[in-house]
Amino acid sequence: MAELLTDDDVRRALADLPDWSRDGNAITRTVTCASFLDGIDLVRRVADAAEAADHHPDIDIRWTTVTFRLSTHSDGGITDKDVTLARTIDSLVS
Repeated sequence: MAELLTDDDVRRALADLPDWSRDGNAITRTVTCASFLDGIDLVRRVADAAEAADHHPDIDIRWTTVTFRLSTHSDGGITDKDVTLARTIDSLVS
C-alpha cells in the first residue's frame, strides 16, 4: 500500500504540475488534442505507461478532449503513484 499524501504534499506537487488540479481525492488534467485520432493516440501512449507502472488512470474521451483523473483507489486518495504518473502524462502530452 502507498502512503496518502497530505494536503500540503498535494499542494506542493501541484505547484510543479501546473496543468493539473485537485478534485476531491484525485488530481485531474484535461488535454485538447488536434483531432479525435490524436486523442486516441495519446490515450494509447498513456495506457502503455500506466500498464508499465501498474497504476491506471480514469480516462474520459470526448471528441478531441481527453481528461485524465488520478487517484490510488486501493488507498483511498492521492499518493506518490499519482504524482509520478501525472509527470509521465505531462511528458507524453508534450
